[in-house]
Amino acid sequence: MTVSENGTLLPFLLTALSTMGRNKVKSLLTHGQVMVNDQVVTRHDHPLVQGQTVSILAMRKVSSDDLDGVQILFEDDDVLVIDKPAGLLSMGTDTEKEHTAYRILSDYMRMKNPKSRIFIVHRLDRDTSGVMMFAKRESVQQKLQNAWKDVVVERAYLAVVEGRVQQDTGTIISWLKESKTLIMYISRKEGDGQKAITHYEVLHRTGEYSLLKVQLETGRKNQIRVQMQSIGHPVVGDDRYGAIKDPLGRLGLHASVLSFHHPTTDKVMRFETDFPSAFLRVFSYDQKASVTIKS
Repeated sequence: MTVSENGTLLPFLLTALSTMGRNKVKSLLTHGQVMVNDQVVTRHDHPLVQGQTVSILAMRKVSSDDLDGVQILFEDDDVLVIDKPAGLLSMGTDTEKEHTAYRILSDYMRMKNPKSRIFIVHRLDRDTSGVMMFAKRESVQQKLQNAWKDVVVERAYLAVVEGRVQQDTGTIISWLKESKTLIMYISRKEGDGQKAITHYEVLHRTGEYSLLKVQLETGRKNQIRVQMQSIGHPVVGDDRYGAIKDPLGRLGLHASVLSFHHPTTDKVMRFETDFPSAFLRVFSYDQKASVTIKS
């Protein structure tokens, strides 16, 4: 579709795709299916200039009921992007090999082609929900992993933490190490361990809890969890790292945004999942409208 006059993206789509409902059009944006001049765009107010081209990417529709709660957000010949539910392992461990995102998606791929395989690119903790990417070829996996820092444009999480975080924004820099019992902890000595950098912004707060948008500059094991504990605001439901309260019945951590350069086309792909409704349980209902996720 060619833009005939200057404006913004959502009104243009609502006019051009008039047979679709407003929610469906907004869903196309949310799931990274809209491209402007060959770049994926998700912002509703993205400015359009006369002469630009707007394209819609196809998206495979697979019911999450068929995949044990896993929702496929995007799939092509190279990558598979999913929304992983909380409580599901990314890949197998010594004690659990069957009920994992990797196994579920492997079975899904083999239903289409017995020779198909998928490959782990990165992981989410079992109790963390949200956006996760798999490769469909080993060469793609290696390309993504070897250049992960350059490939990833943005990784953002939503976190519900204990207590009222006073600073509106902040950056946590620390050095992480792992104990013999596989618990991550912060070294008191600078340079001793893996450097971890986390940026956060308070989106909403009450007397008991705060809702944060968290962006990772580095990606260390349990980084957000151990660093939030270090500033006295552990993630709710995280008794492993100091939490006392469990208002959600799950870990209050959700991988909300993953943006990356496509391994073959180099186009920027951005995926942002819906706000977990369960997180709102810790805030009063009449404050729901004030909880906004800033792009």
